Amino acid sequence: MSHSWLQHYPANIKTEIEIPDGVHIANLIETTCRQYANKVALTCMGTDVSFRQYDRLSSDLASYLQNDLKMKKGDRVAIMLPNVIQFPVALQAAMKIGVICVNTNPLYTAREMRHQFVDSGAKALVIMDLFLDKLEEIIEDTEIEHVIVTSIGDQLPLWKSLLIKTVLKVKGMVPSHNLTVIPFKEALSKGSQSKKYQTPEISLDDIAVLQYTGGTTGVSKGAMLTQRNILANIYQIQEWAKPYILKGDEVILTALPLYHIFALSVNFLAFLTTGGRMILLPKPVPIENTVKAFKKYKITVMTGVNTLFNALNNSKAFQAVAPRDLKVALAGGMALQQSVAKEFQSITGTQVIEGFGLTEASPVTHCNPMHTVPPKGSIGLPLPSTNSKVLDEAGNEVPIGEVGELCIQGPQVMKGYWQRSDETDKTIKDGWLWTGDMAKQDEDGYFFIVDRKKDMILVSGFNVYPNEVEDVLASHPKVLEAAVIGIPSDSSGEKVKAFVVKKDDSLTESELKAYCEKNLTGYKRPRAYEFKDELPKSNVGKILRRELRDQEPASA
Repeated sequence: MSHSWLQHYPANIKTEIEIPDGVHIANLIETTCRQYANKVALTCMGTDVSFRQYDRLSSDLASYLQNDLKMKKGDRVAIMLPNVIQFPVALQAAMKIGVICVNTNPLYTAREMRHQFVDSGAKALVIMDLFLDKLEEIIEDTEIEHVIVTSIGDQLPLWKSLLIKTVLKVKGMVPSHNLTVIPFKEALSKGSQSKKYQTPEISLDDIAVLQYTGGTTGVSKGAMLTQRNILANIYQIQEWAKPYILKGDEVILTALPLYHIFALSVNFLAFLTTGGRMILLPKPVPIENTVKAFKKYKITVMTGVNTLFNALNNSKAFQAVAPRDLKVALAGGMALQQSVAKEFQSITGTQVIEGFGLTEASPVTHCNPMHTVPPKGSIGLPLPSTNSKVLDEAGNEVPIGEVGELCIQGPQVMKGYWQRSDETDKTIKDGWLWTGDMAKQDEDGYFFIVDRKKDMILVSGFNVYPNEVEDVLASHPKVLEAAVIGIPSDSSGEKVKAFVVKKDDSLTESELKAYCEKNLTGYKRPRAYEFKDELPKSNVGKILRRELRDQEPASA
């Protein structure tokens, strides 16, 4: 196998990374907190938390989880929060005592919450008060024993916290409930008065995070990301960015959600542990919210998906305050449109660097070098210690320039899927992760994504798996059959379109929309519907999504 990509590495970037002896995620963050104790680590809604304060808060919560809730190494805690200070506090608290984090989208419906909590076997949950009504619907179906509830304003000054809580209650956004919960502030207070937590022996093979993904089949599965996986990706990302960043000096805009593996690994774990200041945006949309951050702070590093960069490009307010301190702009999660990248660079003077990754690889596997102009449409070169090749269905490497399935090998590749060895065996073969993405490689070692092997739909960087959406549609009593595909969208790259065969002629589009609103989080919901008399099928009765796609006009 050729490693032709190494010739395009900048001279001062190592081709291999090493994880120092004795390092795990918690003590890596602790070391950073000691080194940059007086610097600001986290900023959210105008409130700053220093590295010293961050370590204290996470230590207090760790003591509470271990001493009061009796959580032990290997237990699972679900974190269901937007980008607020409480998120990195909760994650680090879990890391300190060897508890596995289950990152959960706070916009999930009750049905989606149930699946993830039941499958992971989460024993405790840290959740925003805005979502307690959905939790109440399903908690009895889960193993959750302890619910730590926080408010958007819990880590803000008292006057601001009270103001926010009052506004949310007046607007009816904080639901009533009959759950037994522990206030986040109370947990911190009890933890501070309790005996100090004890960090168990943590090995690189221990699971650190269960990150849920649809994989290649559409059934939501927990990718087991170990200490080694995540630490390797931290060091890989830091090595790749090394020539362009100054330790203790970067200001990182975090508009992408931390419950998504991209922001978790890149913004939080990789850049925060260089002593950077993470600017957390709980609600980056409308785009004016993000523009305000550029106005207020000298942002030097940002991550985003194509839709975020495009929204900024089309904001007159952003154009008026075009950042001149921005050194690194990383794009991932979905294909970066060349027109968007070009316009962003013309506004800011900063080249958008496209990379590639997937949940099963913690997530980053490829990135374009920052010292040169990469080939158009490239996802870049494999990161240090990462091997990549393009294989045909028989497992043979295809010639340069020909299309096959992108396969990855490296220390960031997951241990497997949680309690699904059969799915693991389908995805990891002979030590290689089969990504499900069709790709090609050029003579210089640059890789290009051509198409997705499966029928996955990519909405604003989030994976939507047709099986799940179809299952929801098919469960409607008036639906006979349903199939969904992705169709082009100017705003989100792709959007979901549903084809439905009625069981009851009275069924309307508005009924289906209301049903999907109850059972699917926003990005998974169909945005277009078409009723049909029948769906195309193979001779064994399998619905042929390909034919539905082929019937769609190119400009849909």
